[in-house]
Amino acid sequence: MVDTVLHKSLHSTAVNEDKREILRQAIRTIADYPKPGIQFRDITTLLRDAAAFRITIESMSERWHDAAVDKVVGIEARGFILGGAVAHHLGAGFVPIRKRGKLPHETVRVAYSLEYGVDEMEMHKDAVKPGETVLLVDDLIATGGTATAATQLLRTAGANVLAACFVIDLPALGGAARLRAAGIEVDALLAF
Repeated sequence: MVDTVLHKSLHSTAVNEDKREILRQAIRTIADYPKPGIQFRDITTLLRDAAAFRITIESMSERWHDAAVDKVVGIEARGFILGGAVAHHLGAGFVPIRKRGKLPHETVRVAYSLEYGVDEMEMHKDAVKPGETVLLVDDLIATGGTATAATQLLRTAGANVLAACFVIDLPALGGAARLRAAGIEVDALLAF
């Protein structure tokens, strides 16, 4: 198993070595899923562990308490779970970004590339107001395609994207670097 280390860009003081170890132990690694050679990092085991889940939400939120965050934006689907809890912790609203066709009201949409094609994500047109400060949240940053597209969508709506926060960074896949190159600050609790 690949050892877990604290991501170098982490600014949170809430994640000490003991807490990192709790989080690392709470994440299950599934070999060869969804295809051979992939080490899938499963956070459902973290979510079911009350202590690990609490540490995760507190750690993802702590740095932003005084940042006047208006909305926390979660990317479908695990970003909904984490983002909703972070929004509650910060006293902010929550906005879901979903795959195309899942939202009932008027939407704005962005297309993005996947390793096997193109997909689209959208949010309600009235979800964020121009000038609002938003925090983007998801479980994992890999190649950064989804998070970069979400950032584009939010910026098109006029939002000020404060940062993108993740439980896990896979630095070898370059997603965090891609977001930083787009001018987005990245926080991750762990790196594999």
